[in-house]
Amino acid sequence: MKNPRDIIIEPVVSEKSYDLVSHFNTYKFIVDHRSHKTEIRQAIEDIFDLTVTSVNTMNVKGKRKRTGYTLGKRKDTKRALVTLAPGDSIDVFEV
Repeated sequence: MKNPRDIIIEPVVSEKSYDLVSHFNTYKFIVDHRSHKTEIRQAIEDIFDLTVTSVNTMNVKGKRKRTGYTLGKRKDTKRALVTLAPGDSIDVFEV
């Protein structure tokens, strides 16, 4: 099995992710693009010692950005929406 810290790269902290936490107990993470739902579930359960109810994933294409005359592109990412059991929470997202 892979190291759980290699699968979960970072949490997505935004207004939309805070709304997901407050209404649906769902947390958003940027994950390794080669990982699948079972690995993500096991990594969250190992790192935070919580019960995961469901995992949804999405591949997000990087936006094209321009600086002056040069064109660039942000990285493509894979994001996971992780729903926890009622009563569980992750301290990273607490205000």
